[in-house]
Amino acid sequence: MTDSTGPARATAPRGLPAPPPPGTTALPPGTYRGSLVLVTGGGTGLGKAVAAEFARLGADVMIVSRRAAHLEPALEELASVSRDGGTVTAAVCDIRDPDRIAEVFDAAEAAHGRAPDVLVNNAAANFPVPAEDMSPNAWRTVVDITLNGTFYMTREFGRRHLVAGTPGSVIAVGASYAWTGGPGFAHSAAAKAGVKNLVETLAVEWGPYGIQVNGLVPGLMPHEDMTGDIRANLERGGPERGLGGDLGGNAEHDARQPALRVGAPRELGWAATFLASPYARFISGHTLVVDGANWQRRGLMSPPVVTVREQMGRGPFREGP
Repeated sequence: MTDSTGPARATAPRGLPAPPPPGTTALPPGTYRGSLVLVTGGGTGLGKAVAAEFARLGADVMIVSRRAAHLEPALEELASVSRDGGTVTAAVCDIRDPDRIAEVFDAAEAAHGRAPDVLVNNAAANFPVPAEDMSPNAWRTVVDITLNGTFYMTREFGRRHLVAGTPGSVIAVGASYAWTGGPGFAHSAAAKAGVKNLVETLAVEWGPYGIQVNGLVPGLMPHEDMTGDIRANLERGGPERGLGGDLGGNAEHDARQPALRVGAPRELGWAATFLASPYARFISGHTLVVDGANWQRRGLMSPPVVTVREQMGRGPFREGP
């Protein structure tokens, strides 16, 4: 029998503890010394945070982005955290273009004498829109980058390791609405569901050849490179709901997480370095969700339904030309 009159401090919600400080590594120093890690979308946001954690562990890191303007500042930042003689290089690459992808892999092999040992498929496209307002081009663009581009990158990586007879590790950054559906994000949710299935399929196909394939799903991890559309959605309701600093620094966002805090981008980086490491060799075909259990959250009673249009502040649908 429990005593409901016990001290309040025993049951007061406190949330999950804060992570170790920036610069801390999740694995022994030098874990990735001599390894080449390629990160798509590595010039900004969560991709850059993932690349930084591999660099801290001694990896040679190559970041790719569609926009050259994203690469130069990222190179300086990543070079400042690189350890154990690791190098940081960059290449412009639209992952919708298989020929350009092959050129990037060729350049990596020419510079390092081997294909990348680890591929992190982080690049994606996304913006909120009601499905009825979505243009065919918007659908094609998001699916082409998020799903097709991920496949093209992974295919090139796998083929080179199959020919060389070498092991490798693929990590595909996904989204929890691959399981649940994503109202307001039909294009991205459908594409991410495809990515999740691709992880599970290729893990079985390529496991016999020593190639791991895993997924990694971030929760809310505010960062300075969030798109304007996503930032506007998070800030809807007034400036007091802004994104805050390292861990959000925002009671509104923190209170919406079972952890009672948002995530730090480095927490995704730590998870990525573990999944591709020698310590996770028997993990394949798995998608790890790093969101403090937020995607599994359910209320005792369902809240009132608010349509996507209302949530986005849009009026009634009117079919246009």
